[in-house]
Amino acid sequence: MQIDILAFGVHPDDVELGCSGTLLLAKTEGKTTGIIDLTQGELGTRGTAETRRTEAAIAAEILGVDHRENLGMADGFFLNDEINQRKIIAVIRRFRPTIILANAPEDRHPDHGRSAKLVADAAFLAGLRKIETTGPDGQPQEPWRPAYVFHYLQDRFLEPSFVLDITPFIEQKMKAILAYSTQFHNPDLNEPATYISSPQFLEVLKGRDSMLGKRIGVAYAEGYITEKTLGISSFDAIVQKTT
Repeated sequence: MQIDILAFGVHPDDVELGCSGTLLLAKTEGKTTGIIDLTQGELGTRGTAETRRTEAAIAAEILGVDHRENLGMADGFFLNDEINQRKIIAVIRRFRPTIILANAPEDRHPDHGRSAKLVADAAFLAGLRKIETTGPDGQPQEPWRPAYVFHYLQDRFLEPSFVLDITPFIEQKMKAILAYSTQFHNPDLNEPATYISSPQFLEVLKGRDSMLGKRIGVAYAEGYITEKTLGISSFDAIVQKTT
């Protein structure tokens, strides 16, 4: 299966929080989408790896993604090394995405920045023909380098390179986030309170999307950081509808 937009998250729920509105938009445009979770989030204070796996499956159904899988790296302790780079290279070559969405390049949780570099490095290396990998069928894989790697925003506010209007999808995005019932505010659970389990956390998240939307004259938007200069063929590509 070829996937147009492949979103990587180091923990299950990273993609939902950072770029699920974008994935929902892409589906309405006829694009294929997928999510790759690097770890099972097994070090999370609330819930377990098993509950996170169930929650991730529910969220994937809400988002309508064409594929989701978990690479089983060690939460908190994975390295940006050859072993993990090769795992991601094999995934990129299998799905041949045009666009990769990855964790924030720097954030409160150290896993996020480390994952961002790991995925970006692997995306480059996936295009080198002398790096040999095999697919699930045991056959050699052809090299493939995505056109773009974009990093979504997470806890810390980093100035985005561009923002994308997700206004029609904000409520479905929040529904996908709330699929992680062990992680976010849930008064029915007898679990320790955490940084992300307060009701204010999701209010702030939605407020940030609102603030980014305000910058371009829409209700809600998601922001992205890119190291690669974006090119346009016409000013029509950046005309913002006024209201």
